Amino acid sequence: MTSISVAAPDWLAQRAAADDRSRSADLAQHLARMLPPGPLVVHDLGAGTGAMTRWLAPRLGGPQRWVLRDGDEGILNHVDLSSTTDTHGDPVVAEPTVEDLTSLPLDAFRGASAVTASALLDVITAEEAANVVAACVHAHTPALFSLTVTGGVRIEPPLPRTSGIERDLVAAFNDHQRRETAGRRMLGPHAVPLVAALFEAAGWSVRRAATPWRLAASDGPLIAQWLDGWLTAAVEQRPDLARPADELRRARLAQNAVGRLRVTVSHEDLLAWPPQPPGTGGAYGGG
Repeated sequence: MTSISVAAPDWLAQRAAADDRSRSADLAQHLARMLPPGPLVVHDLGAGTGAMTRWLAPRLGGPQRWVLRDGDEGILNHVDLSSTTDTHGDPVVAEPTVEDLTSLPLDAFRGASAVTASALLDVITAEEAANVVAACVHAHTPALFSLTVTGGVRIEPPLPRTSGIERDLVAAFNDHQRRETAGRRMLGPHAVPLVAALFEAAGWSVRRAATPWRLAASDGPLIAQWLDGWLTAAVEQRPDLARPADELRRARLAQNAVGRLRVTVSHEDLLAWPPQPPGTGGAYGGG
């Protein structure tokens, strides 16, 4: 999608299990009900290594062809959908496509049955989001956007001496998510409300679902990697927080090492679908 790489294959692999248990199965089921029985063509934006395909394909009918659109050609080389099947157990077909989201044409989703994305909306700009929505509306194609960061973080058990610092770090990280880089100001935690409003302004229906990561002792390696990235980004935004962030890092990693740390990272999924087309018999009805 954007030409700026926002994830590495090892990070995507590390977070995969937490992502899969957090995504909204309810919204996925709603999407499945509104789609025709097949064949299906699904466009996945910012596809990365294909995690969204591996999770969603078994919940949809078939046969399926997935157009995997990402601005990072290198990361698309890590896609492996050899064991991914539709709900009937038939393999899906993958078509990797290198593409910069800033140049997404209005007719990009012509012939698509659905559009999907995972962990994407918060790292794109308002203009890029408007392009995606416009292309969905033009194609009359429902869209499911999964795991958009919304800004909330809870770390337990509490450390009374650091509670104020953690609040400052949350604010700094969220500001970092909305920073301008290479001429692009990312949406960060504002992404879901903005995209929902764009679809609603076009007369579409929207459903949203909270999909937080709930990380515990069994997620120790992911917690450590997430904590490091979270603190690094916050300090990049607020260098004055460097010393207390290092102290917090040591304290929290010590808790993590003995399985005591619990982390909740807020995300939200969004499903948008068009008004019922004439003569469809309610294919896009609510549920």
